[in-house]
Order: sequence, then structure tokens, then C-alpha cells
Amino acid sequence: MILIGLTIILYALVAWLMLTAWQRRDGTLGLSLQAATREILHLLPRLALGVIGSGFIAKALPQDQILGLFGSGSGILGVALAALAGALTPGGPVVGFALGAAALKAGAGLPQVMSFVTGWSLYTLNRMLIWELPFMPSWFVRLRILVSLPFPFITAGLVYLALQWR
Repeated sequence: MILIGLTIILYALVAWLMLTAWQRRDGTLGLSLQAATREILHLLPRLALGVIGSGFIAKALPQDQILGLFGSGSGILGVALAALAGALTPGGPVVGFALGAAALKAGAGLPQVMSFVTGWSLYTLNRMLIWELPFMPSWFVRLRILVSLPFPFITAGLVYLALQWR
């Protein structure tokens, strides 16, 4: 139900922005639609490959190891390992989310997968080494990591609680 409500809000926001752009009568709406079309055409093949690839990855992953390391019974250690695996996973959303979906299909627990995705989005080592450390002071990067450390655990805990309420 929440998902439907958020979707309606998102569509209403898009409609309002389109109306605002149309009212400007300066070509903003046409340029926006062209840019959106370019983005969709750019992302669609990657999204298709990610979705199809996650199915192949799920079949290739050893289910007994996934269940042992990241299954529902792996507890806090599984959450920590999932966050670490997320930090070590390079690539964009197609890679991160596809691996998360594949892990779910292979038997990983939802709190562990959410920890993986959170760790991937917050700590990606690749991004840190290529973008953050060369452009920001190292004390700032260390502070950002320190402040972000509890979030995979908080996320996993909230998912666990949400699963208990179902």
C-alpha cells in the first residue's frame, strides 16, 4: 500500500513539473522530454542486461554457501559480511542491485541483502579510491565512513523488524 502511495506521489510530482515546464512556453518541456528519452534509451539496455544477468548469477552462486554466509540464520555476522561484500563490489546500480537480486534468489536473507546494498551504496571502495580520496581531504573521507558505519546494521535491523510485523 505504501508503494502505491509513493508511486502516486511520484507521478503527481512529474505531472506538476511537466505542467510547470509547459506553462513557461520556452521549449523547456520539449527539451526535458528529449533528455528523458535519451536517458531511458541509455539505461534500458543496461537494465535489461542486469535483470537477465541476475538470473544467471543466481544460478551460478553456490546456494549452500550463500545460505551459510548470508542466509536468514547468519545473523549479525551475515549482515557484516554482506556490508563488506557491498563495499568491495565495483560498478553502478545495475551491478549492485543485480547482485542483490541474485543473492535473494540464491537464498540470502532480506536483511543481509539490504545490508549488502546499503554497504555498496555507502562504502564502495572503487568510488572511494577513484573519486573521494583524490578530491577530498582524507580526514573528511574517514569521517564520512565513520558516520556511515552503522547504517547497514540499522537497515538490516529495520528490515528484520518489518519482516516480524508482517
